Formats: sequence, C-alpha cells, structure tokens
Amino acid sequence: MVYTIEQVKALVRDFVDFPSKGIVFRDIFPIFREPAAVECLVSHFVERIQATGQQIDVVVGLDARGFLLGPLIALRLGVAFAPVRKGGKLPGSVAQVKYEKEYGADVFEMEADSLTKGQRVVIVDDLLATGGSCKAAEELVHKLEGVVVLDAFIIRLADLEGDKRLQAPVYALIDC
Repeated sequence: MVYTIEQVKALVRDFVDFPSKGIVFRDIFPIFREPAAVECLVSHFVERIQATGQQIDVVVGLDARGFLLGPLIALRLGVAFAPVRKGGKLPGSVAQVKYEKEYGADVFEMEADSLTKGQRVVIVDDLLATGGSCKAAEELVHKLEGVVVLDAFIIRLADLEGDKRLQAPVYALIDC
C-alpha cells in the first residue's frame, strides 16, 4: 500500500487522560507499524526540508523520539546525523545545556565534535509543546557554532506556543 500524508496523519492516536488526567497523549507509534507510512512520512519531511532552499549538513535528533526519524531523514538527504542526549549518556567531550521543563530542570548534551563551525542543521523531534527541549537543542547547536535552519516536528501543540520560544522557523506536520 502507498500512503498519502493525510493517511499517515490519521494513524496518530489520541489517548485522553494519559499519562494523567487532563492530558491528551498523541501516539505516533502506529505509523512505525506500517513501513509504507514511514516512507511517506520521511519523504514528506525531506521535501519540506528541501523546500527551504537551504543547504543542510546535519540532522539533529532529540532524545529519544527524534532518533526514530532523524537518521532516516539524514540518510535520505545524504547528510550526517547527530543525537542530542540527556545528560550523562554520551562518552568523551560534550557540550551541555541546562533547561527548564514543565516539571523541573534537565540537561541535554551533544558530543563536542558533532558539528563543525558553520554547519547548517535541521532539528527533528516528534512533538513541540512548550519548546523547552528544542530551545535547549538550538542552544547546543549554537554552542558548537552550527546554524539551525529549521525545527521540524510531527506534532505541534499550538495552544502552548512553543514555537515562539524558538529562533529557527518551525514546521509541524500536525497542529493540535
């Protein structure tokens, strides 16, 4: 079966009151049960990235769901992939940023040699909520002297206005 992007969107399931009352959890994992849906999703993101008209050197994926799409997009674009991990998970020399989340502080890290000066980056993750995680990733890229060209997400929770905290343009497949 060949999927359209609208069919891919329809695979995302909502779970009301999960993980706690008042939260609507948006489950992207049904997409990954259908190889043709993943192909459609990756192709869609690659087309959106190419439509920026900007050269891309590295795709950066956020821990952990950004690791699902990031390497696939990087492979298709013929560029490097660099992970952003939670603190203490990477060996060697790292760049580090502390950031505030909805429920406390956290640390993100990238290996210090993940980027070289001037490399153009797309940051990929599954969800943009308040923007704290992606803002921290943007800061890491800047610390490593990279340039963020685009922040790309499967889902954006529009009411939380996380995109207003980010410096780069934002693309989301689904606005909720």
